[in-house]
Amino acid sequence: PSAVTTARRIRDAEVSATEVLEEHLATVDRLNPQINAVCYRDDEGARASARELDDAIAAGRTGGLGPFAGVPMLIKDLNHVRGWPTTYGSRAVSEDPQPADNRPVALLRDAGFLFTGKTATPEFGSVPVTESARLGETRNPWNTDHTPGGSSGGAGAAVAAGMVPAAHGSDGGGSIRIPSSCNGLVGMKPSRHRVVNDSYNMGGVSTQGILTTDVADTAAILDVMSVPDRGAWAIAPPLDRPLAEEVGAPQASLRIRMSFDSVLGSEVSDECREATQIAAAALEDLGHTVDTDPLVTPDPALVPAFLTTWSAITAGTPLDVDLLEPHNKAARLDAEATSAITYAEGLLELQRTSRAYVAQFGSDFDLLLSPTLAIEPPKVGWLFADPDQDPRTPLAMATPMAAFTALFNVTGQPAISLPVHQSVSGLPVGIQLAGSPFDEATLIRVASQLEEVFGWQNKTAPLR
Repeated sequence: PSAVTTARRIRDAEVSATEVLEEHLATVDRLNPQINAVCYRDDEGARASARELDDAIAAGRTGGLGPFAGVPMLIKDLNHVRGWPTTYGSRAVSEDPQPADNRPVALLRDAGFLFTGKTATPEFGSVPVTESARLGETRNPWNTDHTPGGSSGGAGAAVAAGMVPAAHGSDGGGSIRIPSSCNGLVGMKPSRHRVVNDSYNMGGVSTQGILTTDVADTAAILDVMSVPDRGAWAIAPPLDRPLAEEVGAPQASLRIRMSFDSVLGSEVSDECREATQIAAAALEDLGHTVDTDPLVTPDPALVPAFLTTWSAITAGTPLDVDLLEPHNKAARLDAEATSAITYAEGLLELQRTSRAYVAQFGSDFDLLLSPTLAIEPPKVGWLFADPDQDPRTPLAMATPMAAFTALFNVTGQPAISLPVHQSVSGLPVGIQLAGSPFDEATLIRVASQLEEVFGWQNKTAPLR
């Protein structure tokens, strides 16, 4: 069942939080040895919380319960959970327990989610596959020979395997949308400043969110994660109404631009192209207009500016640089060799080059339709197959996986991956819709239209 449905059943005493939790833990016991999605567990802490909730419901003390009370939740191991270690998937950091939740985690806790453990991530979330020396290889429940993507790959694999109805993720270059596509899930990167962390990672390029099986869960959980933070340096404009109310709401005809051109220049595979064309046909059947006119091409200066920002991905975390994996050690050394002026100029360049691209939305067209990835999920081990390769090679090799997603981390626009297709090989293939800044509402309305057409919420991975 979905998170929304599970929460209702617990609240109405159709099922106890303890029963839901034990089913969740049993599924993790059964499937995690095969996919390695969950990297940290707190079974006894979760059991104690479930019993406390059941006692409150039995006594009629339901007034202060959050909307997702009792629903199991897994947190990505790049975020702090009070009393748990945060390893960042790295041998270079300590296992000391963290004193407090990160802000998005605290909001999920306030919503009533029952934290049961953490999901695997590549070291510092720096590549779009979930493999690390510390946490090992995470595999795709649709085909365990293949990656679930990354960097929220543990979250994606856990949801696709039915361990949880939804899992927390973060997205600095596609890290929610990529694993959503790889695992047949719904994954939205909200607008910049919509879901605020304790500080702006990578100059505001990275944000937080959720991976789910349906649009209603995505909308409802983003609602509880989007509480404005008065202490933040910037706050997104308020939504007209909760995103949950946009699910199934009427949507007037939109102008949708379909494009296979990416700022990184990656060739699109036949299956990813077919998925996008299938989505375009469905959108036209729904009354929208789809065209293929050329896009304003982003300034090529955007790419090196983004990489300058990306190289500082390990900033702010105490670590032993010598214990970092080669690709991240190389990035760290590059960052340390970059002057403050160069880094600041890179951030300014990202802002400058975003403007002409964003200006097209709401002017030339309303939404942009593209593949989520340029390729199908590659096999586990593909990115690090050559131990003697230049340490900067993995990031370049991973370009086809982030070719269509990373741009919207730069511009700050909302973008959502939807699982509209399954390839001949049996792997899910997603498409991406991107909207105007701060307009998550239109994306949710259109996504729920497509959900009615494709029914992806009723499709499950073989390993489940």
